Amino acid sequence: MANHARTGYIASMLTLYLLRHGQTSFSRADAFCGAALNPDLTEDGHHMAECFAKAYAATPWQAIFTSPLKRTLETAHPLCNLTGQSPQVRDGLKEIGYGKWEGKTVEEVSQEYHDDYLAWTADPAWYPPTDGEAAVSIAHRSLQVVEEIQKVYEEGNVLIVSHKATIRILMCSLLGIDVGRFRYRLACPVASVSVIEFGKHGPLLKSMADRSHLDERLRNQPGT
Repeated sequence: MANHARTGYIASMLTLYLLRHGQTSFSRADAFCGAALNPDLTEDGHHMAECFAKAYAATPWQAIFTSPLKRTLETAHPLCNLTGQSPQVRDGLKEIGYGKWEGKTVEEVSQEYHDDYLAWTADPAWYPPTDGEAAVSIAHRSLQVVEEIQKVYEEGNVLIVSHKATIRILMCSLLGIDVGRFRYRLACPVASVSVIEFGKHGPLLKSMADRSHLDERLRNQPGT
């Protein structure tokens, strides 16, 4: 389903491409890395970004939006270089705030903040990580960015480079899925892209978590 996006296809409606950033040391270690942490991409993360850029350079992009964090800006950089686009940075696309969980593994969080972790896993829509951000807040701020895009770009292809939780929460909001289920309903591995078209009946999921632009070695990297 993603092949049409690489061949100069001109959308007659607004089409959003939701790209998760490439690998970081935290994604490789399966540790919580939210808005408070700002790591660079790993070497393989940079390769992932370059693979996406090469695969999607022929797509006629109307705009490229990113979160303000380095891992998304570095992921967008190769495509911006190839297309001459400048990234439009929006705070609404940054990752969830994990509060006191930042940088910790699931096992560490489950031990140190056990009750908070159980509440969050049961319903992250309303129960945030310890001193962190609830999913409903992320839905609100990320939808504001989509509303801005819809006002400016009635048709064509727009890329959003963001983060695992933010992309899944945004997709749930657009597709009518309970935001509290975002961790259990949608996949979003590093450097994956999902495509949503906005037609007369509303948002339509065209493809999800596509990683065909990556070679087998990159697709099989450890982590999330």
